[in-house]
Amino acid sequence: MATNLDLQEQEQIDAVKAFWGQYGNLITWTVTLVLVAFAGWSGWNWWQRDQAGKAAVMFDELDQAVQAGDADKAGRVFKDLKDRFGRTTYAQQAGLLAAKVEADKGQAEAAIAALTWVADEAGDEDYRALAHLRLAGLLLDKKDADGALKQLDAVKPGAFDGLVADRRGDVLAAQGKKDEAVAAWKKSWDALSDKLDYRRVVEAKLTAAGVQPAASGAAQ
Repeated sequence: MATNLDLQEQEQIDAVKAFWGQYGNLITWTVTLVLVAFAGWSGWNWWQRDQAGKAAVMFDELDQAVQAGDADKAGRVFKDLKDRFGRTTYAQQAGLLAAKVEADKGQAEAAIAALTWVADEAGDEDYRALAHLRLAGLLLDKKDADGALKQLDAVKPGAFDGLVADRRGDVLAAQGKKDEAVAAWKKSWDALSDKLDYRRVVEAKLTAAGVQPAASGAAQ
């Protein structure tokens, strides 16, 4: 009986050895790759959290500068933030904030540079759209109507259609193209929800141009 058991155990051992001899390397490499992938995933998540935490501290500093109306400091912090943590959402938000205070303080070129970075580098499409819209406004202030229109053309169709059409109307009006401007403002008025206060601004433009928007075209 003992001999039979010994033989069975030996056969099982031989089978395991044969199996391991055939598939051992594959199993070892598979396990190794899984462990490496897990370690990499954990390391990547840690790195992202670390980057986001450091970026958040800098963003808070920039926000304080914006609240204080310190365009110079806001610009410096933004430059440092985008250079060190340019892939974070904080950097994209910082670009929009820095550009606002810079524009308010008459630093148009600095504002344009900040917005151009957001428009080109932001991973979030909404931030890119906002940057293009604000760039169009600044370029229009500089009498660069063609540049402003190019910025508006760069905004992908979607949630910002109403604002893009409104700004396009402003540019066309500045070019003396009243009929085209009115058409753009009508498009904007139709696209904007009647719950948005900004819709009244567009309506005022149409009224000033001698046009009353049709209530039937209202967006709900």
